[in-house]
Amino acid sequence: MDFIAQLETSVQVGARFVSHVAELSAALIIAAAVAEALWRALLVFVRKDRADDERKESLRLDLGRWLAVSLEFLLAADILLTAIAPSWDDIGKLGAIALIRTALNYFLQKETEAQASRLHPGK
Repeated sequence: MDFIAQLETSVQVGARFVSHVAELSAALIIAAAVAEALWRALLVFVRKDRADDERKESLRLDLGRWLAVSLEFLLAADILLTAIAPSWDDIGKLGAIALIRTALNYFLQKETEAQASRLHPGK
């Protein structure tokens, strides 16, 4: 029985470690995406031309895509934590994150398709 308890503890520690790595990865992705978006926004402000609207829309969609990627990492972390110690609060949070991620990805995909059809009509 002692071996089983040690195994459970090891699995819980490992799952928590992986979930923390996933959360850190999400934070780093968000930080890099925000830095890139800020840099690109500054370039749009400095270089005024008629492609500004396209650049702004592209910037916004790219940032949204990176945010969706970071949400995937956060969802993975929450799945791990919920799998080792599920409570109704944890399950509710997991459901909310999954719903937000799904909605974000759905609307992001629609906007990406709309942008592609505007940039490449007939395809």
